[in-house]
Amino acid sequence: MDLEARASDQDRETTVRRLQQAFADGRLASDEMELRVERALTAVSHGDLVPLTADLPERPGEVVTITSKASKITRSGQWRVPRVLRIDSVYGHPYLDLSEAVVEYPEIVFDLKLKYGSATITLPPGASADVNDVQCEWGSVNSEVSGVPTPGRTHLRVTGKLGYGKLRIRYRSARRLRWFSR
Repeated sequence: MDLEARASDQDRETTVRRLQQAFADGRLASDEMELRVERALTAVSHGDLVPLTADLPERPGEVVTITSKASKITRSGQWRVPRVLRIDSVYGHPYLDLSEAVVEYPEIVFDLKLKYGSATITLPPGASADVNDVQCEWGSVNSEVSGVPTPGRTHLRVTGKLGYGKLRIRYRSARRLRWFSR
């Protein structure tokens, strides 16, 4: 994460939600939470936001790491999406379908470290994805979805490194939806 990059409204809202949850969990006193929320709402850069939550522990299930050498990694249907999903795979081919998933966060992060495998991510209509932080050596990145966050819709930020594989991000096709509705 570039600490000098300007923070978006979505970044500020995510930080405020995390501070409110820390207050609800009893980790912050009300005056400290109010001070941090005020700083979050007036933050200009990511560097302004990071210190506000740096001393707060991750909640269970917020960060999930999947490691695989050659296994197929599939998540589809109604699965709970963590705030951060890290996938570290040598030959695996992650397929992550969020079209029916339970997403509790306005912004989620998928950190992919794929040496030879390719990944496909399917998003529900209206969701967006930012792939600007993906490093690609010999593969390719193909995003068929909007890169601009829409208020009230899921925004996915993809980070990481692809060696020889491809990353494809798309919306769920209407043809497949019709098949399920029969």
